[in-house]
Amino acid sequence: MISSASDAHRDASPATPDDSPTQPATAPGDAAARPDAAGQPRAATDRDAAPQYVLPLVVRVEKAAPPARTDALEAAARAVLTLLSDERATAADGPWAKAVRDWEDARIRKVVRRARGAEWRRAAELPGITVTGASAEVRVFPPVPLDGWPRELAKLQVSGTELAEPTAPGPPEPGLPVLWLSPELEMSAGKAMAQAGHGAQLAWWELTDEQRAAWRGSGFALAVRVAPPERWRALVDSGLPVVRDAGFTEIAPGSCTIVADHPALRKRPREL
Repeated sequence: MISSASDAHRDASPATPDDSPTQPATAPGDAAARPDAAGQPRAATDRDAAPQYVLPLVVRVEKAAPPARTDALEAAARAVLTLLSDERATAADGPWAKAVRDWEDARIRKVVRRARGAEWRRAAELPGITVTGASAEVRVFPPVPLDGWPRELAKLQVSGTELAEPTAPGPPEPGLPVLWLSPELEMSAGKAMAQAGHGAQLAWWELTDEQRAAWRGSGFALAVRVAPPERWRALVDSGLPVVRDAGFTEIAPGSCTIVADHPALRKRPREL
């Protein structure tokens, strides 16, 4: 399957700046929204009451040349970061700014669909950003209402051939941000792409403006890898951003899917 409708969740841990003894616990599987002006997470009821949006991602899957799985996951993560840092989304009067704000104020849903041939060409004509990897092409579009998909995207299939891994990816380069996938879960390519996008977004929220600029300057260099089983629990408990899935598709609610291991977040002071 090359599709996923999924929500992100900011894990409450001692290293996250919005964690405090007086903060109410967040239910497992609950979706995250961008923190409010005071840096505090919005309540789940507030997020549910807000208009719901979804971030569309489309991966190009040609029959003769499908992308490699890990390359597609990394391209999806970079696509999300590219949109979040684009002036059309960040400028107060940017054409995508309101849609992005509304999306971040509600549940952080991402849906991955596949396209080939004429479908891909029609999708590429819509406003958005295409990010390429060694073999993957992923196009991200500004958020749309759950029931307001553009026709060209709504017609795209939400399932398809699973992406293969022709060559096992090697270890990530030292100092590279790594999105560690859970070794305990089986996820389709689309589901994993959405989770990689969630992890990248949570890391982005945690970074300072200077750290964001540095990451953007690198072309959002990152790696997506399956965590070694013996390291997974330590990563989840490390205080780094953790994605907990809402459980809409494929896996159980509250499942930890991704740990966003950005070097800048490992170096930050920890609050006692």
